[in-house]
Amino acid sequence: MAWQVTTGDGLVASSGTGGRSLPRSDGTTRLDGDRYTVAVEDVEHEDTAYDVAVAVTLEDARDSVTALVPLLAVGLPVAVLLVGLTTWVVTGRALRPVEAIRAQVASIGGDDLAARVPVPPSRDEVARLASTMNGMLERLEHSADQQRRFVSDTSHELRSPLAGLRQTAEVSRSHPDAIDQAELTDAVLEETARMQHLVEQMLVLTRTAEGGGGRRRSDVDLDDLLLAEATRLRRLRPDLVVDSSGVVPARAHGDGPALAQVVRNLADNAARHASGAVRLSLEVGVPGHVDVAVEDDGAGVAPGDRERVFERFVRLDEARARDDGGSGLGLAIVREVARAHGGDAHVESGARGGARFVVRLPAVTDGP
Repeated sequence: MAWQVTTGDGLVASSGTGGRSLPRSDGTTRLDGDRYTVAVEDVEHEDTAYDVAVAVTLEDARDSVTALVPLLAVGLPVAVLLVGLTTWVVTGRALRPVEAIRAQVASIGGDDLAARVPVPPSRDEVARLASTMNGMLERLEHSADQQRRFVSDTSHELRSPLAGLRQTAEVSRSHPDAIDQAELTDAVLEETARMQHLVEQMLVLTRTAEGGGGRRRSDVDLDDLLLAEATRLRRLRPDLVVDSSGVVPARAHGDGPALAQVVRNLADNAARHASGAVRLSLEVGVPGHVDVAVEDDGAGVAPGDRERVFERFVRLDEARARDDGGSGLGLAIVREVARAHGGDAHVESGARGGARFVVRLPAVTDGP
């Protein structure tokens, strides 16, 4: 290292350069054939300005670079190779569970929805992905089981009226005098009406499951629906005492025809099982909700059957339900439509000893 102190007029006040001068600005210079880098700083001492120049040889840095180049030429590719290999191994291990999930999902067919993907023991995003995938497969399996049961039950239900029609036709053809024209007509009309009712109920369930089939929703006067059903029951069943005194003004926002179907199904169910009286009412005690209640004075529903009664094609009294024209879909429609409207349906014991079916719906409240 060499140094030099120069006054403002260029005189060298002090020097450690062995008699050689240094430039008075930053840069590089040669001293005795060696290359130096020079740094110059302005200082002031006892009211006199000085330029302090310091020169440092670049030979040491060049020697270091010369020694480092071979090391980098060999070491850098090795380091890159090691980093790449490590990244490949770590990434492969991290993605191995994802590949196992992919392979398992690819092997699952429509008839094998009971299979599940492996869940890794880690608690990372891959484990959460596997758990979510298994939840989705469980829902798909449940939906597929419901569809298979629905198709099986529907086929069974349609088989009975079709068999009745075929049997009647075969008897009429083999023995023309055994069944007169009026009896044949009545039998055909009865069985076709039964099939038509079943198909209509299935279509309602299908539209409800698909979100209402695109029907527009509006404010529905529930009291009008209940009073209309009470009038219908009095006309069809003069022997029944139909009490509609508990119907108060109330509205819900929804699909009018679907809600009318709910009230119709509840009224028909109550009429089938009533001993002599049916009561229709509306209750608005719960804030933001309205309860549609239909009660009969029949045998009621046992506590163990109060969920089963809302399942499709479930008849707690098989023989009576068939004789009375029940399809086993009416109460399933009630619950499906209620849930599609953001509500629900349940059954409880009524004050008359029979069953009291309650459908809770979000109410429409008048603004201020």
